Amino acid sequence: MLDLTENPSLAPSITEARPTLPPARLDALSREIVDLKRRLNAIILAHNYQVAEIQDVADYVGDSLGLAQQAAKTSAEVIVFCGVHFMAETAKILNPNKIVVLPDRDAGCSLEESCPGPKLKALQDTNPNFYTIAYINCSAEVKALSDVICTSGNAVRIVNAAPKDRDLLFVPDENLGAWVTEQTGRPMRLWKGNCYVHVEWTHSSITRIRQQYPGAPVVAHPECTRAVRMLADEVCSTERMVAYCKASAAREFVIATEAGMLHRLRRECPGKTFIPAPTDRCRCNECRFMKMNTLEKLHDCMAKLHPRVELSSEIIERARRPIERMLEISR
Repeated sequence: MLDLTENPSLAPSITEARPTLPPARLDALSREIVDLKRRLNAIILAHNYQVAEIQDVADYVGDSLGLAQQAAKTSAEVIVFCGVHFMAETAKILNPNKIVVLPDRDAGCSLEESCPGPKLKALQDTNPNFYTIAYINCSAEVKALSDVICTSGNAVRIVNAAPKDRDLLFVPDENLGAWVTEQTGRPMRLWKGNCYVHVEWTHSSITRIRQQYPGAPVVAHPECTRAVRMLADEVCSTERMVAYCKASAAREFVIATEAGMLHRLRRECPGKTFIPAPTDRCRCNECRFMKMNTLEKLHDCMAKLHPRVELSSEIIERARRPIERMLEISR
């Protein structure tokens, strides 16, 4: 890793440092992917944090809520999920009879890893009155143990809809959970988990970038720590970030979320400038799991229909109910 302690501002962003495919190879792969999609009757769903070339060939690019909604209503026979493993699992839960593939089976999530199903079950057993709200960044096993699922885009609505006579348990992101408590006033027991990317931003790093760009609103994801959220002009999901930046009269924005989001913002908000919020070590942050997916891997997983997501019928049935409850509340 680069040593950025003496002058962090000189460090290249991870996006800038990553080697790119030659244009001819990029074009050829993209055309082959489009052809495979047609032949397979497939849909490509991509999260906002995917690399630009994957976003550009996807049928839908969005946040976890939008992706779940798209997965729930698609008529495609094959779902190609460009994201991390728990997202592809969600698509499989909603489409048990369809083929669901993802470019890299090992694309995981620090939040998912922080909350193993057996540990959650042990905590739930200590209080029969718990009503468990699980952030979608969790395993199918944890979803199956939950009463309802939420995303950063609908967490406030989900918590407000929770039964008033139950003790709320929010897993696994403590920062998102704390932000939702601030918005709703509802106390919750918070699981001690976090996104390793979003906790890299600090009060000092955001203060420095605000001084450098005094007219640029700071837009932060609620997975950031409270010290960062307090400095932000807007705290919101990635989907809301697009709407906020479109509507704002500002021409420059500082974005405190995973760097893949900048590609979509630049594409949908032409003429505006998006500055990746720096950490204390580099100019931006990327999720190593999201970036495990590449255009080559996307092509290969479609050509081979592998790796596939497979879940037991029992897990699918139990996990489906809290996801459908979320989708119903979010309509």
